[in-house]
Amino acid sequence: MKYPLLAVALLLSTPTAFAHHPLDGQPLETFAHGLFSGVGHPILGYDHLFFIVLVGIAAVFTARRLLSPLAYIVAMLGGCLIAASGNVLPASELITAASLLVLGGIMLTGYHLKLSATLAFFALFGLFHGSAFGSFLVEQESAAGLAVLSGYLIGLGFTQYGLALLAGWICRKGWKATQPGALQPRLAAALITGAGLLLTLENIGAR
Repeated sequence: MKYPLLAVALLLSTPTAFAHHPLDGQPLETFAHGLFSGVGHPILGYDHLFFIVLVGIAAVFTARRLLSPLAYIVAMLGGCLIAASGNVLPASELITAASLLVLGGIMLTGYHLKLSATLAFFALFGLFHGSAFGSFLVEQESAAGLAVLSGYLIGLGFTQYGLALLAGWICRKGWKATQPGALQPRLAAALITGAGLLLTLENIGAR
């Protein structure tokens, strides 16, 4: 994929009201329900999708491109568990939107983050993305037990890790980008930063 502008623009054309949740509000009652929702939620919610794209691209420019996205995944799953237990982090939706602004803005400049700083950003924002994911279970009153929660966490974890690796692969193989200052990663970051600004303003306006 050599056209980051087109790819991100197509995603941005999806209405914000488009269902974040593939079961369309139906109650989650089985492991399969949880798994299906966990797979679909980060794809249909483009705030989460865009952030995991940033994670995958940023990871390429670290010394641990395959392992560093796991900092996000582990923190995200932890945040989801905390929220599912009834302790949703404050302003999780707002900070989820702002995460696109922060990480996207840094990547837009072409600045080379150290591995430690990259992992810290991944983990910090992962907690809030996870809290937003977990709040969905609370909203759906899906305290149906371990089966639903297990399926949901597995779906979230594997889907987002796969998306991060895919974004990294496109960056390395499709764009041939070896430095964070390369044109295509910065263009993608610019568009995602713009999406983050819109989402942040939307969240602030809704308060």
